[in-house]
Amino acid sequence: MDEKLIQRLESAVLRLEAISTGAHPATSPVDASDAALDPSVVAFGDLIDQYLGRVSRAAEIIGGQVLEVTNRIQEAFSVQKELLIKLKQTQKPNPAGLAEFLKPLNEVIVKAAALTEGRRSDFFNHLKASVDSLSAVAWIAYTGKDCGMSMPIAHVEESWQMAEFYSNKVLVEYRNKDPNHVEWVKALKELYVPGLRDYVKSFHPLGPVWSQTGKVIAPSKANPSSAPSAPPPPPASLFSPESSQASSSKPKVGMSAVFQEIGTGNVTSGLRKVTDDMKTKNRTDRAGIVGGSTVKESHAVSRAVAKVVPPKFELQMGRKWVVENQIEQKSLIIEDCDAKQSVYVYGCKNSVLQIQGKVNNITIDNCKKMGVVFQDVVAACEIVNSNGVEVQCQGSAPTISVDNTSGCQLYLGKDSLETSISTAKSSEINVLVPSAESDGDWVEHSLPQQYIHVFKEGRFETTPASHSGG
Repeated sequence: MDEKLIQRLESAVLRLEAISTGAHPATSPVDASDAALDPSVVAFGDLIDQYLGRVSRAAEIIGGQVLEVTNRIQEAFSVQKELLIKLKQTQKPNPAGLAEFLKPLNEVIVKAAALTEGRRSDFFNHLKASVDSLSAVAWIAYTGKDCGMSMPIAHVEESWQMAEFYSNKVLVEYRNKDPNHVEWVKALKELYVPGLRDYVKSFHPLGPVWSQTGKVIAPSKANPSSAPSAPPPPPASLFSPESSQASSSKPKVGMSAVFQEIGTGNVTSGLRKVTDDMKTKNRTDRAGIVGGSTVKESHAVSRAVAKVVPPKFELQMGRKWVVENQIEQKSLIIEDCDAKQSVYVYGCKNSVLQIQGKVNNITIDNCKKMGVVFQDVVAACEIVNSNGVEVQCQGSAPTISVDNTSGCQLYLGKDSLETSISTAKSSEINVLVPSAESDGDWVEHSLPQQYIHVFKEGRFETTPASHSGG
């Protein structure tokens, strides 16, 4: 018989004996071995084996950054399993103790988020989908209706909806190119929905179940002698220990405290008298002349910051056209291209690029006042982190996505009127289509950037906001 099954049976027998003697098992402390055999912990281990194993197998075939970020997901789920074991041995902590309890999980999420920083990679959508999905494991931080989070089941679903924006981009890009990427996306989705969602629904629908008699978590105290003086404030954590108490119950700080002090009429009570030796004109340790070396160093720094990056216009490894840092170039043309190649446009200003032929996908990243004209695209045309961009599709394009962009003009030809346009965190997006009444004329349509959300019949309904003049 399997050794794990024997251990689980022995644990069940001990619990039944405790009940028969009149002692409820929940009132006695649970050791680590019993906690590891708890049905909720065992079920979470099965979740990892069944769903996460499938994601890992697909990532191993793809390799590179996809495998790296998948390892971070696996690490996060392993840490959460350890926290579930610890949960059975720990009483419900206060906010500071909860932050200490969740610290290992938060560190893994921060490491995963670091993979999306820096220059945009070819697997940016994979990385963003993975990192955004990891917010689902924060369900374990739910402490009640006043904690500022949705309930665990809803939190898992909402987290995946946020990640699905980028996972859909992966599907569009690789649907007809590499089935391994499609398998990875499908496995990632099933890990959270239904995997993690159904687990939370079965064992923790109202939040994590803490022990009644376990140990109390004490927040770690930093050693003042080893800490540097006046450290900068740390970045905000995914699991914030801040309570949701009303601001009126907290002592006033900042300008509120200043106005409160003025209102008392005793403004100068805390001020000290300035003696002659404290005045700046009498202090020998202050110099009024800036040294020549300091001026030279500041000029050197400013020249380093203003360093011009060399432009690029090349085909890399026969698969990717790279057009970077082109300034005031109005006649950029890509002629010899095919449907297996992609085009990446980065950091260009006041330039125009023509793509004469069918390519797999086009990405326009961090460009200003850039114009791109293309014939056909197999997967999608993406516009991200840009300002004042004009894009014209003369053939067909299944998808055009606009993300974090201000000012975008899209020109769609007759063959591209069925193009799907997705937008996120963008403004001033206008789409021009051929007029049905006269040839050569364009009809402009503005895409909404303001929405109204109304809660009806148990769900939110979202509609674009419309304005009418009275």
